[in-house]
Amino acid sequence: MDLAQFMTVQIMGFAMVFARIGSVMVFLPGFGDRQVPVRHRLFFALVLCAALLPAIPLGPLDLGAPSALVAGFAIEVTIGMWIGINARILMSALQFAGYQIGYVSGLANAFAPNTGAFEGATMIASALLMAGTTLIFVTDLHHVMIGALLMSYEVFPPGLLMPGDLAEQTVRASAMSLYIGLALTAPFFVLGIVLNIGLGLANRMMPTLPVFFVAAPVLIAAGLFTMVVAVPSMLRMMIAELAEWLGRLTF
Repeated sequence: MDLAQFMTVQIMGFAMVFARIGSVMVFLPGFGDRQVPVRHRLFFALVLCAALLPAIPLGPLDLGAPSALVAGFAIEVTIGMWIGINARILMSALQFAGYQIGYVSGLANAFAPNTGAFEGATMIASALLMAGTTLIFVTDLHHVMIGALLMSYEVFPPGLLMPGDLAEQTVRASAMSLYIGLALTAPFFVLGIVLNIGLGLANRMMPTLPVFFVAAPVLIAAGLFTMVVAVPSMLRMMIAELAEWLGRLTF
């Protein structure tokens, strides 16, 4: 193999790695948020590909078969997008929890910009998602993410696509995200039931009580107090679940 062929193989190998890692960076929480400029994401993905390339088992590349190369690139992009989207689905549990907390606490109409997507969100959902994204870097979970990218080549070898398994894992990711979201908001559901029953009984005993005027500040105050107590545990649970999935990439 002469120098030109060697350089061609190295460049194609780098491009193959970039196809997967670059696709992950589009959706990965913390790196793929819309607040991160696209140029910075691209630069980080290129540097990360150069760092991980020597440790990635790519196998031989058939440069004489363009159709096989195109299919290989498509498979790598699909796997990369799948990893990033599933991580985003898990993180959406915080957003779901924020919506439910806002509904129970009477703050559902307090809107704020969404840190993870272009659509708007409630103030509590945005705050929880921002706190979860911050904890990714504070707890060094981004190192686990980089390790998961390297491990993905063991779970999903290059050039091998299993669409049925990927679809099943995506369904499980959605179910797990819903389960985590419900688990995070369980204290607030209990709070809402207890307070509304209490206000209903008070209204029955005092029909002249302006229950709607009394209920709003009580619900907001109780919801904010419960958030102060429960949010640290909620964020710990979310980060632990995300780290567990990144360690396996399967459910």
